[in-house]
Amino acid sequence: MNSKDTNHNRSIFFDLDGTLTDPREGIVRCIAHALEQLGRKSPAEHVLERYIGPPLYESFAALLDTKELGLVNRAVELYRERFALKGMYENTLYSGIIDALNDLQQQKAQLYVVTSKPTVFAVPIVEHFGLQQFFQQVYGSELDGTRVNKTELISWVLEKERIPPSNAVMVGDREHDIKGALANGVRPIGVLWGYGSREELLRAGAVKLVTTPVSLAMHIA
Repeated sequence: MNSKDTNHNRSIFFDLDGTLTDPREGIVRCIAHALEQLGRKSPAEHVLERYIGPPLYESFAALLDTKELGLVNRAVELYRERFALKGMYENTLYSGIIDALNDLQQQKAQLYVVTSKPTVFAVPIVEHFGLQQFFQQVYGSELDGTRVNKTELISWVLEKERIPPSNAVMVGDREHDIKGALANGVRPIGVLWGYGSREELLRAGAVKLVTTPVSLAMHIA
C-alpha cells in the first residue's frame, strides 16, 4: 500500500503556533507589553519563548506568579490589545510548510487547524498566509477560555466532524498537543522546528518526531 492509499480520508490536525507559523516576534512582544503595562519587569526574550504554545492564562499565571484570576485576565486583555493591532502579523511561515500541506492534500488527507489560540485570531492568521485553501476548517478556543485546553479542543473537533479517533493524527510542537491527542486516542506526532524540545515531546508521549516540514508527509503515512 503506498502513501496515497494510506492517507486516504485520514484527518490530520495541525497546531498553529510553532507548527505552521513561527509567531515568536509577535507573542514575545505582546507578553512583554502586557507585563510592562502591569508594572512588572519583563524577562528576557529567550525566556519568554518557552511560553509560545501553552494557553495564555496558564502562561501569565506563571509569569506573574499568581493565582489571582482578575490579574491574569487583565494581563490577557493587555496582550490581546496589542496582538489584535499588530502582534498577530509579527509572524512568519515556516519554510517547507506549503509543500508539506500540498503533499498531504494531494494524498487526499483531510486537514484541520486545531489551536488553543482563539479562533478570532487563528482564522485571520491562516488567511494572511494563504493557508485556508488547504484546510477544511480552523478550530480554536473562545476568548473566554472555552476549549483553550487541547484535550477538550481535540475532543470537540472529533465530535463535531464525526472523526473516529483512530483515523486522526495530531501534529504539534508542544507537550499540550501530544497529551491532548493521547487523551483522545489520537496518534500524536511531534515536530522539532517549533518551541518544544525533543525531550519534552518524547516525555509527553509522541509516537514519532519530525525534523523538517519537507519530511512531514512521509512520516504521517
